[in-house]
This record gives sequence, structure tokens and C-alpha cells, in this order.
Amino acid sequence: EADIIVRFQGGSNAGHTIINEYGKFALHLLPSGVFYKHTTNVIGNGVALNIPYLMKEIQSLAERGVPMPKIKISDRTQILMPYHILFDQYEEERLGGKSFGSTKAGIAPFYSDKYAKIGFQVSELFDTEGLKNKIAGICEMKNVILEHLYH
Repeated sequence: EADIIVRFQGGSNAGHTIINEYGKFALHLLPSGVFYKHTTNVIGNGVALNIPYLMKEIQSLAERGVPMPKIKISDRTQILMPYHILFDQYEEERLGGKSFGSTKAGIAPFYSDKYAKIGFQVSELFDTEGLKNKIAGICEMKNVILEHLYH
């Protein structure tokens, strides 16, 4: 019945199962409204946006005959980077028997960066010079952690 369906938080580690006329689907990033032609599906700023995972999820719908959904992504949505996944794995290894049992999807490092305001928002992808500067600063910071904590 709704016209707008919003995924407002979480990452690809979480999900929900949908069963409909197209079959059974486990969605992780896409809102559940993607199966309805009349809905606009929004990925909000609380989502840990793993872009390659999102693209695979959209592709898997198409492969199963689901029409291309209307999807909008907030320009304030934070992007989960490949290094978030690596840092999640490294931290679990470092903790050994005291690990938290992470899904190793990069969620904890992602949210740590988000709240420390050192992550990338979708809007920053459109500012080439600002993005270059931010990448340089973040690489410098992450390399220190890699060298001194996860060596």
C-alpha cells in the first residue's frame, strides 16, 4: 500500500526474507518495496552502503525476472569501503579467542568511521578535489593503524 519504502539503517550483514510471486528472496541492502512497480525505494543515511553488494543484489533480482525497481540513495548515505571489511577481519584475528564473532562484513569499522566523521558520503563522490584530499588523509590514518596494530 505504501508508495515509498525506506531502508534507514544497517548493512549487508542483516537481511530479511521476502516470498512473493517472483520467488523467495533474501534482501540485505534493498528495501522490501523493490518488488512493487508503484513504489520508490530509498536507501537512507543510516545504511552501511556496500556498493558492489548492492549492485549484485539488484542484478540478482533482474536475473529472476523482477522488473528494475525505482531506487534512490540519500546523498548523505555513508559508503562501506573495502578496507572496512579487511579491518573487521584483522580485528577478529587480533582478538583471537576473545573475538566478538563478527560477520566480517565491515560493519563495526564502518560505523566507527561514520561516527568519527572520517567516512565517505555519497555526496562526496561528486567533489573530485575534495575526495582526493579526503582519500589521502584517510589513507595516512589507516596506514598508521595497519602498521602499528595489525602488522
